[in-house]
Amino acid sequence: MKKKPVILIVMPAYNAGSMLNKTIKDIKPGVAKEIIVVDDASRDDTVQRAKKLGLTVYEHKTNKGYGGNQKTCYTQALKRNPDCVVMLHPDYQYDSKRIPQLVKPILEGHYDIMLGSRIRTRQEVLEGGMPLYKYISNRFLTILENIVLGLNLSEYHTGLRAYSRTVLETLPFKSFSDDFVFDSQFLISSVYQGFTVGEIPVPVRYFPEASSINFLRSVTYGVSTLTVLGQYVLARLHLYRDRIFKAREKRSVV
Repeated sequence: MKKKPVILIVMPAYNAGSMLNKTIKDIKPGVAKEIIVVDDASRDDTVQRAKKLGLTVYEHKTNKGYGGNQKTCYTQALKRNPDCVVMLHPDYQYDSKRIPQLVKPILEGHYDIMLGSRIRTRQEVLEGGMPLYKYISNRFLTILENIVLGLNLSEYHTGLRAYSRTVLETLPFKSFSDDFVFDSQFLISSVYQGFTVGEIPVPVRYFPEASSINFLRSVTYGVSTLTVLGQYVLARLHLYRDRIFKAREKRSVV
């Protein structure tokens, strides 16, 4: 009998109590063996709600940042020997009903990483509530990332992602930033290591309670992402290889 794949969902949470119930309710029963919530010293009732829902909860006593939160997520997930790990923002912004479609290409061996893309049409995204400046910056960064990395993705900056265990075992994610640029470092480092990246469209919801970074943090994130792209170019030209491109396990670079 074929072994059922082990799928874990990890949620980097910060003040997500008001949306956690809705996010969990949308996840189809049986999709994941376990749902892990890592609370980054929230000031609300995120921990209490997560425990009441029967989720596995890890608590940071002090705020470690978005990237620092994910480091705990993946460290704990790897201890469970998963086949696939899904990272989902617990703010009810992403349609978690699409998780089975998201993980399928990984489980079938077609891709190492899958992204849930919010960008299907400009009209849909803007009417859905994405601020214009975020849409413009998203498009600019995505176009540039596609050119530099040689890919053709519609978005790199989503809060719904899936990774194979090999990806998490290979990337030195503990060396990545504790801030929001963690996601950019993760994907760009993955491409450097030769991992394949696919995507599916995922409807999203924009509302005041959904987690979001302000304009200044968005600018900082954009500049930081451009810096990582520059580091990638230097690494590919063998001029300088930052520690984020040094795999934990030996793997050929394409």
